[in-house]
Amino acid sequence: MDLQLTGKTAIVTGGSAGIGLAIVKALAAEGVTVTVPGRTQAKLTQALAGIPGVVSVVADVATAEGAAKLLQQVPDTDILINNLGIYEPKEFVDITDADWLHLFETNVLSGVRLSRHYFPCMIQRNSGRIIFISSESGVMTPPEMVHYGVTKSAQLAISRGLAERTKGTAVTVNTVMPGPTRSEGIVEFLEKMSSIPNATPEQAEKEFFEKHRQSSLLQRLIEDSEIANLVAFLASPLSAATNGAALRAEGGLLRSII
Repeated sequence: MDLQLTGKTAIVTGGSAGIGLAIVKALAAEGVTVTVPGRTQAKLTQALAGIPGVVSVVADVATAEGAAKLLQQVPDTDILINNLGIYEPKEFVDITDADWLHLFETNVLSGVRLSRHYFPCMIQRNSGRIIFISSESGVMTPPEMVHYGVTKSAQLAISRGLAERTKGTAVTVNTVMPGPTRSEGIVEFLEKMSSIPNATPEQAEKEFFEKHRQSSLLQRLIEDSEIANLVAFLASPLSAATNGAALRAEGGLLRSII
């Protein structure tokens, strides 16, 4: 299927690993020129090697200074993918104010700052796509990382609120909610969650779904390309009728039908 994306431009935050990198590859394969901000040139160069049509910008968009640097270098874009995010398992009583603020600035404010700039540009030219990469945790808060769940809920609210401001235009704002996805850091996360001493990655993954995500219909980690394919469609003109939506790609983990 031709997604009609040739010649478009995109920004993908958190695009040097995991879901973000898979999105970069999917968009680049469709002829999109993709800008990927990151904290170090070495990491960007290594991650993006061999992907055509990709531009890297050394800027940490989890900070106001980094966001400003990106906006200065890339003042406009057709597509904005707010994917940057971090997580950690931590008992609620042990989550400090600093932990809360760090996750909120990285997961929420990074997308707010960029959307605040690019959204009006899209409305003015009557064309554009903003996509937030949230999580099923935004609907079903995980007890092992409440602070993460709160940031993912915030993304859902921001996305829907922005979508309300697109009425009568050709701009759309949507959210994708992946479930647990095979990406950088997930092995360490599952090992922390496992009760099996020296668990293999396979054992840790199996136990995680049996004990902590029993409602998952997949009962396995999602592949990052499975998320990227959905994001590429949402970024395309073919998805024009999908707006203000929170699209589930969580392997059937959520039991509600809407």
